[in-house]
This record gives sequence, C-alpha cells and structure tokens, in this order.
Amino acid sequence: MTTALIYLVVMLLVAAVVFLLAAVVFGRGEELAPLPPGSSPTRLPAEDITGDDVQQVHYQLVLRGYKMSEVDWVMRRLGVELDGLRARVAELEARDARDAHEVDEAGAEARATGE
Repeated sequence: MTTALIYLVVMLLVAAVVFLLAAVVFGRGEELAPLPPGSSPTRLPAEDITGDDVQQVHYQLVLRGYKMSEVDWVMRRLGVELDGLRARVAELEARDARDAHEVDEAGAEARATGE
C-alpha cells in the first residue's frame, strides 16, 4: 500500500514538473484584453466589399454560437452592397439598351435620307 502511495506522489510530482516546464516554454496562454461591451472584432470595409473580405470575416463566439448582432450586421451590409450592385447593373443595362436604340434610330434615319 505504501509503495502505491509513493508511486502516486512521484507521478503527481512528475506531472507538476512537466506542466510547469511546458508553461514556461510555451507561455501562460495569455489572451488579449477583453473587448469593451458593445464593440465587435468583426470588420468589413466601408465600401466595395469583395469576396475575400467576406471570407475573412470572423465573428465573436458566445455561449450558443456566434454573436447574433454581428452576424445580422454583416448580413445587412452585404444586402446593401448587393442591392447597390444590382441597381448599378440595371442602370448600366438600361443605358446600354437606350444607346443601342439611339444607334438603331440614327441608322434608320440615315437609310431614310439616303446617306
């Protein structure tokens, strides 16, 4: 019985020494200071969001997954960006169609006048 107790104490001492050695070599696992309440580590550019920007988004983890306010914020920003891009595409397509129509009319007038 005494031998088993000595082995247990020696094992605990060895484990403690290994733990302390690992802590000294690899650090104490220091973390950054916590963010102030209401702030977020989630970042996106103010304009012209790219696919790489979306892939680089990181959300703050909370008890039940990601922080919902951050996910909602990113989704709103992406929605605004997509709406803006679609409006710009529609504007350019309308301008292209209008220009094509004007070219057709000018060609028809030129043919009618014999030029």
